[in-house]
Amino acid sequence: MEKVINSYECLFIVDVTKGDETCDATVNKFLSMIEANAEVVDVAKWGKRRLAYPINDMPEGYYVVATFKTEPAFPAELERVFNIDETIMRSMIIRLEYDAAEKKAEKAAKAAAEAAAEPAVEEAAPADAE
Repeated sequence: MEKVINSYECLFIVDVTKGDETCDATVNKFLSMIEANAEVVDVAKWGKRRLAYPINDMPEGYYVVATFKTEPAFPAELERVFNIDETIMRSMIIRLEYDAAEKKAEKAAKAAAEAAAEPAVEEAAPADAE
């Protein structure tokens, strides 16, 4: 029987009040967990941002978005671990309706085609005034 592999996107917000080292350790912990159990398509570390509304009286959090492909059992386990960890303020995992790797490849091909189509702009060398 063929294994089912779906694309998922995961966003989690890390508590920044416990220090930069704790924040980085938490981000690395979860990203390494995702890398060990899934094929990572993209990781975007948005950094420290202001929250739309305070969570536990905290106005800021460190945002991370990871896109990955894995079997359906892993996101449930990841969500369980997110809920256990006290440094995670909020998390959300969604299943994507499209193949994330194919969409990323299409975007890269489109960007490369646009870059190749643009005429090369040469900078004029400054004239020497003598």
